[in-house]
Order: sequence, then C-alpha cells, then structure tokens
Amino acid sequence: MRCNLACVVGLALVAVGCGAGEKLDRAALLDPTACQQCHSDHYREWSGSMHAYAADDPVFLAMNARGQRETSGALGDFCVRCHAPMALREGLTTDGLNLADLPQAYKGVTCYFCHNVEAVEGEHNNPLRLANDAVMRGGIANPARGAGHEAAYSPLLDRAEPAASGVCGACHDVVTPAGVHLERSFEEWRGSLFAHETQAELQTCVRCHMPGRDGLAAYVEGVPVRRVHDHAMPGVDVAVTEWPEADAQRAAIQRDLDTTVFAVLCVKRVLGGVELRVDLEDFAAGHHFPSGAAHDRRAWVELRASRAGRTVYETGVLAADRPLVALEAEDPDLWRIGDRVTRADGSPAHMFWDVAAVESMILPVPTALSPQDPAYVDPHVVRTFQVDDVPDRVELRVHVRPIGLDVLDDLVASGDLDPALRARFPTFTLGATEVVWTPEADDRDGDGCIPDVN
Repeated sequence: MRCNLACVVGLALVAVGCGAGEKLDRAALLDPTACQQCHSDHYREWSGSMHAYAADDPVFLAMNARGQRETSGALGDFCVRCHAPMALREGLTTDGLNLADLPQAYKGVTCYFCHNVEAVEGEHNNPLRLANDAVMRGGIANPARGAGHEAAYSPLLDRAEPAASGVCGACHDVVTPAGVHLERSFEEWRGSLFAHETQAELQTCVRCHMPGRDGLAAYVEGVPVRRVHDHAMPGVDVAVTEWPEADAQRAAIQRDLDTTVFAVLCVKRVLGGVELRVDLEDFAAGHHFPSGAAHDRRAWVELRASRAGRTVYETGVLAADRPLVALEAEDPDLWRIGDRVTRADGSPAHMFWDVAAVESMILPVPTALSPQDPAYVDPHVVRTFQVDDVPDRVELRVHVRPIGLDVLDDLVASGDLDPALRARFPTFTLGATEVVWTPEADDRDGDGCIPDVN
C-alpha cells in the first residue's frame, strides 16, 4: 500500500503514542487531541461536527442560560447531559453555566464519551453507561494490537448492528422535565422500515450519518485497510461561529438533504383555472422530516405559478431574513412542516421548558415496503392548491431552516443571544423537491405530473 502524506505524518507519530510504547491512560484519552495523533482523519471530521460544537453552540448556551434563569435552576443538568456529558460526569459542571471556563477537552460529545460506552440503559436523555476504563471500543472485530491504547470490539459501535442506533438514540430522543416527548428521532427510526433486521432494509443511524469508506482506522504501522466511517455526522444544525470544517459541514448537510424528500408536482385544468397537486414523500431521512428539535425547525413548501412572466399565484415565498411565523398570518395556503408546541394554557410555547403539548405536522417515515404489509403507513402527504388562472410555469421547492428566526429573535430579545448571529443561520433548499412544470416539460402521457409518476 502506498502511504500518503497523512500516513507519513501518522507513522512519524508512532514513537509518540501510536506504536508499541506506553499506552495512553484514561486521563489522556479524555482529551480528543490525544486521538488526533493516530486518527487524524477521524479527528478532523469530528472537529467540525455538531458533536464537537455541542457545548460551544451559542443557541445551546443561550437556551441553557435562559432556562436556568426562568426555572430558578430547576433545569439543572438537563441540557449538559447530552451537550457536555464528560464535563458533567467528571464533576466539572452541574448546570453548564460555567462551560466557558472549562478546558476544551471536556466540551461537546468527545471521542472518549462514545467509544467508552459499555451499555445503553434507557431510550432518552442520555442513559449511556461508560466503562470508565482506558479501553476504546469500536466496530472493528479485530482491532490492532500494540497501538497507543487498549481497544475492543463492541456491537454498540458497529454500524451493521441495530444496537448501534440505541447509542445514538440515547441522546437524540429527549423527554423534557415536564414529561413531554419533545425530540423523537430514535423512536421514529424504530417504527420505520429502516429498523427492520433484514439486510435489504436495515439502515442504522450510523450507516446514514457516518457513511463508510475503505481506509485506515489508525495511522499505525501494520494496520490494514479496512472499512471505516466518517465522523462528520451531518444532520441539519450548523456551526455559526468560527469553527473548523465549516464549509465542509454545510456542504455535507446540503448533500444529505438533497435526497431526503421526494416531490411530485401535478397541474390539472379545472373550471376557471388549474389545480396544483403537491405530493411529498419522506424518502430517505430514516425518521420523520423534519426531526430532532422539530418544534424549533422551520420547514415549508414554496409554490409559484406564473403566466408570461407574471405571477398568478404564490405561497411560501419568504425573504431570507424574515421569520416563517410572520408569513402565517398573511398566507392562508402556507404549508408548514414540523411540530407546533403549546403551553398548558394553549398559548404558543417558545422555549422547551414551557412546552405542555405537541402537535405534529411532519412527513412520516416509511414503515414498510409493501402496501399489503399490516405495518404499512402511506408516506405520501398530498395537498392541492387552487389557481384562478392558467399558468405556463409552476415552480415547487421545499425549504428548511435549522432553527426558526422567531426562536432566535426571542433569545435575542431576552438578552441571551448575540443579535449578530441571526444572519449566519442558513435556509437549505432540498434538491429533490425543486420541480418546475411547463407545458413543454410535461410528460408524454399528459397526466400533468413532473416528474412522471407512471
């Protein structure tokens, strides 16, 4: 095997800790930079991930500070259990209010935290049990010996094993102190066809969010090329302050979103105009769309119809700096996708500790391949729109914002978030939902649908 530059650098570090010398102890392994010596690619990918960013994310910091204040400290360790688990477990914080004063090694979701898991003892709010030893566990059945630390195989970190999704789900399912099941990505996955334990259907969280490639698990002499996986772990959230790999992160998010939802647009002549039929299918998310903090996400459908360049109908047309909620009062046809949350008195809830009820208006994850399967739930969500004219061009697209501008504005107004950050949050457009209908592009069978559904 020819050794590239990274390999040369890695091999040069063998004497420092990657070789057969003294093993790193637990204290050393707690610092992700110790992993960088031998696992430079994985460290670089992780360093730009939201896992690495979890305790530096200004929205997290703002929500935690405000939540502690508004609950008089009752929020306690609720947020840092997942956002800074090692800092909490090492006794360096109790509520996350002092994270700015802690060493970087204890912030975020670190290498040690994931690779030292020995058991999953629940399904939400981080019930992971660590071995608290100096053994780093992974999905390679025959880890190399003589490296800088002890290594062991664990099905909990094997991308081919369903149990691996339970490690992810431990933090990506959230039940609030009030008992509201607010974030449900793991529960959604478990109810989907992607959790079926058949080779044709099984897609664990790791298989999608940490795609595999052939490479070196460590730049150590004698380590063979094997199947390793990416540690960038893109989802939809983004880093908005100075952070490594920021451009790569956004590109990876866009790549994955582009194939998540599939859209079909049909245009049908009716008396006095046309009917626009939009069919959306959560094709490849692996869970509902949107997921995670779906109450804070803002996803919606944009539809424009024009004739000879003149707009005859539009819905969901929104300026980049305008909150989606501002459009709801003036756009009766607006199709918003996500969760709506309310307080106990039925008024809108802005912060998660105030949420008493959740109303879901999401795109459901596929549950079975065949409509004949008793578990089958139709994943298609369809809406029709009436246009009192006959357009010669109709454009469709679906957008998603990682967090609503109204949520950011609320945090700015309370003095917890820097207002300069607002403009740094992107709006993503899902590639497979960008559909343009024209009479010329219409399919040959004349059913008016783009793309052809027959």
